[in-house]
Amino acid sequence: MTFSAEKSLYINGEWHTGIGTKANINPSDISESLGEFSQASKQQVVDAIEAARGAQPQWEHTPLEKKQSVLQAIGDELIARCDELGKLLASEEGKPFAEGRGEIYRAGQFFQYFAAEVLRQMGDLAQSVRPGVSVEVTREALGVVAVISPWNFPTATAAWKIAPALAFGNSVIWKPANLTPASAVALTEIIHRQGLPAGTFNLVLGSGAEVGNTLIHSPDIDGVSFTGSVETGRKVATATAANFVRCQLEMGSKNALVIADDADIDIAVEATIMGSFSGAGQKCTASSRLVVFDSVHDAYVDALIKRMSGLKVGHALSEGVFMGPVVDKNQLDANFDWLDKAKAEGASVGFGGEKLSLEHDGYYMSPTLLLDTDNSWSVNQEEVFAPMAGIIKVKDLDEAIATVNDTRFGLTGGIITQSLRNSAVFKQQAQTGCVMVNLPTAGTDYHVPFGGRKESSFGPREQGQYAKEFYTVIKTTYQRPY
Repeated sequence: MTFSAEKSLYINGEWHTGIGTKANINPSDISESLGEFSQASKQQVVDAIEAARGAQPQWEHTPLEKKQSVLQAIGDELIARCDELGKLLASEEGKPFAEGRGEIYRAGQFFQYFAAEVLRQMGDLAQSVRPGVSVEVTREALGVVAVISPWNFPTATAAWKIAPALAFGNSVIWKPANLTPASAVALTEIIHRQGLPAGTFNLVLGSGAEVGNTLIHSPDIDGVSFTGSVETGRKVATATAANFVRCQLEMGSKNALVIADDADIDIAVEATIMGSFSGAGQKCTASSRLVVFDSVHDAYVDALIKRMSGLKVGHALSEGVFMGPVVDKNQLDANFDWLDKAKAEGASVGFGGEKLSLEHDGYYMSPTLLLDTDNSWSVNQEEVFAPMAGIIKVKDLDEAIATVNDTRFGLTGGIITQSLRNSAVFKQQAQTGCVMVNLPTAGTDYHVPFGGRKESSFGPREQGQYAKEFYTVIKTTYQRPY
């Protein structure tokens, strides 16, 4: 599937060209381009905001069954086309086809879930303290929502923002990451076919400096849902605060997986492989800190290195590939800069740490395990977004939990243990928004809240029924009969 510049921007129900184009390069084979994609001008972003504001009341007051059927149809089509669209996603982002297919399927489930939520929008009744007065508490749409989504889960992350926004009656302007425009256009085409009021949904591709800044500084939007870096998240918070615009931020993390002294080593290794290295480590839930009890350190490291040596790195669409390339040259260069910093801080490389030359010319790096690291080092304190994890040795559970919490982030944390006491204490004391026991730190369900603490998240949680806390506003109505 290829796209042309003439079909890249979607504003007020129509496709538009922009002020220029950007090539979409396949990170698995940089000789292949997936097409040229238009870049929106500032005026086109303003036009999209105006269109969204004009369409929002009509969409909010569209009958519930119609809204439900629209979201259901979007979800159904994503799932029906998960092979085709998963291949497209894998080709532009670099994750293996199985992961790309799974992401599209999960995105479909988000739309299906929120299709059902459309029919579950209920308010509350209360008695007033004043005789003869009744009270109703209802929710209404927030209004016009800007969705700014990342490249690492280009369809799933967008879906868990767009689906609830539409379900609760909002209009949307979507700015996806510039590295993954094809998946954005594909989802937009599916939404376009549902016949929403023109302007209800808009797609504006382009840079953060041009498109993103126009959105976050606009006083004519009512909310911004953003996933990306802490640095950019701070800018979003500052810009939206100036106009009293609601914002929801999902940012970085530095997740830890604890391997306790009673851990099942096989379970620990598999949780590490999936948590640290799937998706080339390019996810906010990746376990990049491996906090290991001294007593099981050697057995765990030996088993982990043996398992890592069998992982196949290659083209995202090749058979049997566990890990594809990283997303682009900038990310690859940054990964090796971090590796150099880790070595300078005193880490030794237990496995990997190599730039790979494979059959196809792409941005390939081997999964990398760092030994003898200290939690205070920058490589263990900053989000690296690489297929790289560092071993941190601890003596007991108290030191393990202190290490897990010794970070400015707090998205996910996990422990591998067979002890109910260990798991209970960890669940209670881990300063993270999500806690995993005997599971990878990566991987969340679509019907329950997702988010973190500290600098990982700001604002209401995403996903599940908790999404309404961001996408709706509460109205309290008092009434006395004549």
